[in-house]
Amino acid sequence: MPGTTETAAAEQSLAAQISNLVVQLLHTYTGRGPTKAWTSIESDLVTVVLRDALTKGEQHLVSDDREQLVLEMRHAFQHRMRHDLIQGVERLTGRTVAAFLSSNHLDPDIAIENFVLEPHGAAGSA
Repeated sequence: MPGTTETAAAEQSLAAQISNLVVQLLHTYTGRGPTKAWTSIESDLVTVVLRDALTKGEQHLVSDDREQLVLEMRHAFQHRMRHDLIQGVERLTGRTVAAFLSSNHLDPDIAIENFVLEPHGAAGSA
């Protein structure tokens, strides 16, 4: 199909840009970025999956059974980064973020950043 490859390449490029944005912001705020990141874009949902993002200090706290403290710290970082993450995704996608949801899992070390975008033509939707 003509145009399909071009569309897929453009989406991959946007996904890579969003992954890079999130990794860079995490590095800026926590002093360490994840070792792996990938972004999925489907309709009005952008999901960024991050692996191996915990700092050495957080890893030590987890091994000392202080998981709840690490989760609370990560939640605080996500709350603090929220504006920058949303602003970056809006700039890259050209769309408004309606909702931002973020969560961490400690073992294995995986985080997910979700951005729900306003639907195209939301103002005229019934």
